[in-house]
Amino acid sequence: MRGRLKQGLDRLGLLGPARRVRQALQIAAFRGRNARFRHQVGPDGAPIPPARLIMLVTGTPDVEWFLTGGRLAADSIRSISSGNGVDIDRARAILDFGCGCGRVARGWAGVGGEVHGCDYNRRLVEWCQRHLRFGRFEVNELRPPLPYPDGRFDLVYALSVFTHLPEELQRPWIEDLHRILEPGGHLILSVHGRRYRDELRPDERRRFDEGRLVVRLERSAGTNLCGAYHPVEYVRETLARGFTVLDYIPEGALGNPHQDLVLLRKALSPR
Repeated sequence: MRGRLKQGLDRLGLLGPARRVRQALQIAAFRGRNARFRHQVGPDGAPIPPARLIMLVTGTPDVEWFLTGGRLAADSIRSISSGNGVDIDRARAILDFGCGCGRVARGWAGVGGEVHGCDYNRRLVEWCQRHLRFGRFEVNELRPPLPYPDGRFDLVYALSVFTHLPEELQRPWIEDLHRILEPGGHLILSVHGRRYRDELRPDERRRFDEGRLVVRLERSAGTNLCGAYHPVEYVRETLARGFTVLDYIPEGALGNPHQDLVLLRKALSPR
């Protein structure tokens, strides 16, 4: 029902205004809960973004969840990496693709290698550039390529990014992430997997059960309004083409509740 309401508002051109009103009401409702963070610095010592930016990346202005979810997401990345012999603390260069306002990137302040982030929302990137000085943050377009040379990174992660892209952008972005990874480099993704099947309409469930990608509100690509749902077959056979799937953990993206977590590796030499 919620998906149909969004589609109806979108067709009428009312989805944007309705969303802004809802966001304003939510920010006001959380003002008291967020008051204890009045010094605008988290337990990790890094600044806390304004509620309006937190809302853009998490869907809620709750500062506590922003911090907790970011920590859990970083822990999930560490866990799936170390479980497959990848030591993040020895990474030469890490990229947070779809970094938002640094929800996860703030967890890498102490690593030895370079920390980079990119996002197509300029406001989010500019906040990171001003406040997360340990990293380097860039603006990218909704479509590839990224502003990085071939083989620039040994680890790239994209949490809750491919969950909001239409099919026409999924493969181009995977191919560009493959390009900027060094041979043997690793890519970590989160996707809406089988846990979300029951939220789909009957026709969407049939498509999902056939191993095909399901996408809602394609016109809102790159935002939380656009939802993409990935059967495991689609991930392994289509999305991960060109990579080796090292690990697939259903609902393993702890900072992105109920999303599956996938670890991919680029080949050491061209095939």
